[in-house]
This record gives sequence, structure tokens and C-alpha cells, in this order.
Amino acid sequence: MMKMMHLGVDGPEVSRLGLGCMRMSGPLASRNDAESVATIMGALDAGLNFLDTGDYYGAGHNETLVSQVIRHRREKAFLSVKFGGRRSASGAYLGIDVRPAAVKNFAVYSLQRLGVDVIDLYQPGRLDPDVPVEDTVGAVADLIAEGKVRYLGLSEANTQQLRAAQRVHPVTALQIEYSLATRFIEPEILPAARELGVGIVADGITGHGLLTGALTADPTLSDQRGRSPRLQGDNLVRNLEKVDLLREIAGGTGCSLTQLALAWVLSRGQDILALVGMSRRARIAENLEALDIVLTDSTLAEGHCIRTRRHRRGPLPRRTDAPVSSLALTVVGQAIVVTVVKTVVPETVRGSAA
Repeated sequence: MMKMMHLGVDGPEVSRLGLGCMRMSGPLASRNDAESVATIMGALDAGLNFLDTGDYYGAGHNETLVSQVIRHRREKAFLSVKFGGRRSASGAYLGIDVRPAAVKNFAVYSLQRLGVDVIDLYQPGRLDPDVPVEDTVGAVADLIAEGKVRYLGLSEANTQQLRAAQRVHPVTALQIEYSLATRFIEPEILPAARELGVGIVADGITGHGLLTGALTADPTLSDQRGRSPRLQGDNLVRNLEKVDLLREIAGGTGCSLTQLALAWVLSRGQDILALVGMSRRARIAENLEALDIVLTDSTLAEGHCIRTRRHRRGPLPRRTDAPVSSLALTVVGQAIVVTVVKTVVPETVRGSAA
């Protein structure tokens, strides 16, 4: 059964895993609409109800895909929609437009493409420093008053912007990058969100592919990951060496690297929703299994080390006396630093792991 959570202190009940639909609207040559639709359907059937889309994902293509699925199952889907991104006909990024008039105009088109009367969570993809936060949020608040939007969200906002928005209208969720490799929200943003009762929708969980183990030292990256400094040159080589250590730990616990990365994010608090980008239905089962991976360690809450073990509803497909590993992973500059300490598993832990 899908694990659920309340998004924000007074927000709706949603699944702890969310489906990020952006990849379904990549370059035309990479699209497979039939598989994308099947993936969204499969996610909803599995109880994963949080669907993340954006009006600028494929210039409306992504919302059209989602609409094909929710047309007859609207009650099963919680729609999170980003707005404000502008792109040229070639797909080039042209900046952000979050002026109040534009916000309300974008909403009209999203409602039309999605084929719905109301958007569940509406948020600017980015905030524009030249447009007061209060103006952008005020426009969404107007849409909420009109019954066109249910909840206000923010994306990639800092602490000051979050507090400014909260003074205008309660913020239900903040979508922001958070992973083993990207932890900049921990000192200020995460505590502020919790203080204000704002839920976290964590994206970039696999470090833009780095924590999946699928990248090589000479990758052919056709999407935005190729522009990340940590995925280029010597940085990539060094970071892949650290990923090999994570692969060893994942193997010792009977899970994949992606599942380990997902489980770590989920372990950070019951107020965090893990957003997973998928465009193939075959990935759904693997990602759902991350919900059953339990990470325990006396220092887990401090964010320095984690100790992993596999928790299943039956016999483990591995030796129950396998050593548990502790790991600390931080980002220094653009490189990942991992420290691994092999520890002896107490008999009580070995027995409870099964």
C-alpha cells in the first residue's frame, strides 16, 4: 500500500513519492507518448497520486499528456503545475515571466490543456528578482479565491522569498533540489519551511543521474545534465569514484543505487515528498520499493552519517549477517566527498533486519 503524507501542516494528503513528468516532453526524437501515458496510468494505479507538470514542459505538450490520463480519473490525481518559464520555438530558454497578469494568463491555458476546472498546486517555476514576490504570490492567491487553484506552492525559493510569500498567503509546499549530493537547504531553507509549516517536494534526488550509477567518465549527455560542473571533466571522474563506494553499500543492502538515494531523502522527515522523474512504466516498481527501505543511525538526524539495512515483509534475498555500512556524503565545491566506515552488525540488528 502506498505511504501517504500531509503536504504542509494544513495541506492535502498525497503520496510520499511523486511522479515528475518533465522527461516525457524532452526533444521530439526522444518522446514516446504512448509509453508516457502508460507510465502516468501505472503510477496512479499504484497509488502514486502526485503528478508534477509545467506549462513550459514541451510548450504545453506535458500538460496535454497528463490530460489524456486524468480525463476519466481526476479524483485519483493531485496536480502540481509550474508556470512562468518561457521558451523559443527551438526550445531555447528565454527567461521567466511571473508578473501578475502573466500568472493569471498562464493559468487559463493550463486549465484548458489539462481539461480541469481547478489546479491543485500552482507554483512559479522560478521567482524573478525584478518582480516582487508579493505580486506573484498575490496573483496565485487571487486564483485560489476564484476557485481556479487550491494550494500555493513555490519552487527554488530562498528563505527570504519563502517568508515573504507566507506573509501574503499560506504556502503549502516548496519544491527544491535535495539529495545525498545536494544538501544546501539544510542550514536555513529546510528549518524555515518547517517553522512555517511548509512541506518539501524534493527533486533532483539522483543528482541529475550521478547517484544512479548509470553515468560513465565519458557520457553523452544531450539534456541539461551536461551543463552541470559536477558532471564534467575531472569533477565527473572524481565523483564517479565516490559513487562506486555508494554502489558497494547499496549492493550490501540488497537495493539499487537509485533506491538508496530515494530512501535517504525519504528518511529526512515525514514532511518531505520525493519527486521522481520517470518516463517508462518499468521504473515504477523499483522506485516504489524504496518506500520499504529503512535507514537507521544514531546520527541520521544530524545529517552526517547514515546506516542502511533492508526492511522487507519476508525473507531477505541476501545474507542477514552482511555488514552494515555507514556513509557520510557532502559536496565540497563541485566534488562529492564520501567517507565509508564498515561496522559490525549487533545480533539484535541482524535478527530484526529480516
